[in-house]
Amino acid sequence: MSGGSDVTGQVRVSTLVGRTMAALGVGHVFGVVGSGNFDVTSTLMAEGIPFTAARHEGGAATMADAYGRMSGRVGVVTTHQGCGLTNAITGVGEAAKSRTPMIVLTADTQAAATRSNFKINQDALARSVGAVAERIHSPATAIADTVRAFRTAVNERRTVVLSLPLDVQSATAADEVGAVVVPQPSVTRPDTAAVEKLVALLAAAERPVFVAGRGGRGARNEILALAQHAGALVATSAVASGLFNGDPHNLGISGGFSSPLTAELISGADLIVGWGCTLNMWTMRHGRLISAGTTVVQVDVEDSSLGANRPISLGVLGDSGLTAVDALAVLRSSQPEPAEKYRTEANALAIKGGSRWRDVETPDLSTAESIDPRELTRELDTLLPAERIVSVDSGNFMGYPSQYLAVPDEFGFCFTQAFQAIGLGLYTAIGAAVAQPGRLPVLGAGDGGFLMGISELETAVRMKLPLVCIVYNDAAYGAEVHHFAGQHSGQDLASVVFPDTDIAAIARGFGADGVTVRSVADLAAIQPWLEAYDAGTQDRPLVIDAKIASDGGSWWLAEAFQGH
Repeated sequence: MSGGSDVTGQVRVSTLVGRTMAALGVGHVFGVVGSGNFDVTSTLMAEGIPFTAARHEGGAATMADAYGRMSGRVGVVTTHQGCGLTNAITGVGEAAKSRTPMIVLTADTQAAATRSNFKINQDALARSVGAVAERIHSPATAIADTVRAFRTAVNERRTVVLSLPLDVQSATAADEVGAVVVPQPSVTRPDTAAVEKLVALLAAAERPVFVAGRGGRGARNEILALAQHAGALVATSAVASGLFNGDPHNLGISGGFSSPLTAELISGADLIVGWGCTLNMWTMRHGRLISAGTTVVQVDVEDSSLGANRPISLGVLGDSGLTAVDALAVLRSSQPEPAEKYRTEANALAIKGGSRWRDVETPDLSTAESIDPRELTRELDTLLPAERIVSVDSGNFMGYPSQYLAVPDEFGFCFTQAFQAIGLGLYTAIGAAVAQPGRLPVLGAGDGGFLMGISELETAVRMKLPLVCIVYNDAAYGAEVHHFAGQHSGQDLASVVFPDTDIAAIARGFGADGVTVRSVADLAAIQPWLEAYDAGTQDRPLVIDAKIASDGGSWWLAEAFQGH
């Protein structure tokens, strides 16, 4: 046990909060430590919870978010009061919008310190980005307040900002952590009548398609069993990419990243069922993947999500796995044998050859000085070990790592894009790597986003992470260049175009390996790094500074800007 106790059995409240968090089962702590959060962080470490020191609170927040998504455990980010929390707020907003169960353990000023330099309304700030604001109200309620924050994070899938006022932290309270009960997440079983309506729609459909989102990630087998019996093709939103790998009728990602074949087959559906998926503008291409007359169903644990983004014919309030199990039981009672419907052999063959952009033939846009990003990513998909975890920053490039780099399953792809903020990619890759240490972490980032978050490259070097960073370097904010060039002919783009930066040299300055790539042949330079990785001796990140040719605006870009 950590320090902070005295002979009367009293401990500092900060110590009590740290011990309670550890007893509840948080998995990993990321943060930047200052005077306000030193004791609670030290307590967590003393209780055996691993801690990763980030270089910026924004990096720490997204590391904790990615860790939680890819590990299934609650991640914690710890910050100093005031400015420490504001530094973290973009990452907190991303986690909150993604409904990541995460705890932001932040110090706060004393209520009486109205003129403190650190004084802000932390509760209002947290709520402004969609997080839940909680606080340690008093020494007597410290354990209950901590448990309530944890329960909210886990059971309601929320990001919770738990503020620890300095005066309450330094007070003492009885050491009663041994009485803490670890809360178990609740599971919602669907209403029988709703299941019967779903089954009736499945029985009547000829071309059903299932699209699973974040809420379906724990229900692969149940959803797939129902799809196989109902004759449905399966697809995922971007955040659940890899969920249905191995199924011959898996369409891959639905939405802006879809290949032409995937889009065609989804558009051809007469029934679309979203499993823990809100069927938003990204996943449904602003509704264009839903043809006229198509029946739309949503299954979700939150009533507010049903029909939130588009009209639906049926909303089923329930856990995706339990709903699929109950629906399959009802369907089998009236239809004992599986129906072929959309799961034809012809569709399986077409999907094998065309569901991924990697397999779609495209012209090579490479020049003498730059490489086509599609050719680059195809080659890297072949060269890099298959047991990988891919993280993607935001930008014009992002479809290439998302669609050209295969992942082993849904825990092999981390997509922090709910806030559409660039610069989160490196943070995401580090958090994902901590969550899945047996896999090669791979980052896809643009030069703008990578340079925005580059301070955390030192963190990756310090951690000795064998992390591959693919930087799609077009010396610009490419999404804006292509968007505004297309919208306004002759527009001055000086505000979003930059001189070429030698990112490989910068990476070497941080202690990473760095190579510059202008052609497929240049990728030979990464072979020694890969050989060391295969031998289990690689302990340095690799930054691939890929000077990419212009794609004229990637295929998903027009879709994305319609939502701006």
